[in-house]
Amino acid sequence: MKVFISGNIAPVGLKQLEENNITITQWKENRQITAEELIEACKDQDALVSVGPNKLNAGFLNACKHLKVIALHSVGFDQVDLDTAKKLNIPIGNTPGVLSGATADTAFLLMLAVSRKAFFSHKKIIQGEWKNYEPSPELGIEVKGKTLGIFGLGKIGLEMARKCAAAYQMKVIYHNRSRNEDAEKEIDAEYVSFETLLSQSDVLSIHTALTPETQDKFTIDIFKQMKPNSIFINTARGGIHNEKDLIRALEEKIIWGAGLDVTNPEPMDKDNPLLAMENVAVLPHIGSATEETRAAMAKIIVQNVVAGLKGEQLPFEVK
Repeated sequence: MKVFISGNIAPVGLKQLEENNITITQWKENRQITAEELIEACKDQDALVSVGPNKLNAGFLNACKHLKVIALHSVGFDQVDLDTAKKLNIPIGNTPGVLSGATADTAFLLMLAVSRKAFFSHKKIIQGEWKNYEPSPELGIEVKGKTLGIFGLGKIGLEMARKCAAAYQMKVIYHNRSRNEDAEKEIDAEYVSFETLLSQSDVLSIHTALTPETQDKFTIDIFKQMKPNSIFINTARGGIHNEKDLIRALEEKIIWGAGLDVTNPEPMDKDNPLLAMENVAVLPHIGSATEETRAAMAKIIVQNVVAGLKGEQLPFEVK
């Protein structure tokens, strides 16, 4: 059996695939594989490990309907046409659960970096602007005792809420399609309407999936409903916020700051005005980028690939 891997995965995953007598072909170029190249690469393969933002749409799936399984190197699956995959009987696997802690750490990091203008201050050192001690430089704000709003209180959102409640005694409010009663009991989270989430959150952290309902959810009209001293954090998917509107909201001081691990579009252009703002922190989509998490993801990928090649139920199948 043969598998094509469209990017890098942890070495433990490659080793385990080889131990299962699976022949590996891997994309090694320092650029994202194109849609046409991906189809060509998969023509003689039995499985695909999709790394990165590959669009596994109807065109790709119909061209590669011979694939026995597709394993995603992510928990998100918005890039996959699930209806077409189901019609073609191609099971899709993802990597849920194992990246919750690392991604929540990134959201927590961004919250603190934005609140203290850390990235901007670091740049001043690099640019030679740290000349002497200033008692009143560009001041940050404190998050202790403030209200954390979670849009999408699933596994990652709950990890973020736990950290903020424990470290800074933050009150947690959230909005989901359905209530998370376990979280309400554990951290005293309060379920609120979307409008209340916007108006009461001092820090609003996004942890929902990208769906037709959440695509471009955060526009200028939504930002206008937030507090002028609020911080917007997005570690989910860049498509959830409208980046032009976010820039405007920050420039016009409609909101106070923003921390992004995902951008829209992605990757972000180096001249994007967000990168020059003192109250903004941007990371290049590193939410799950720890050795431990990437190794755990690779092990799940192997489980999905092996099961799919055997014609068995995927242990982590997207339904």
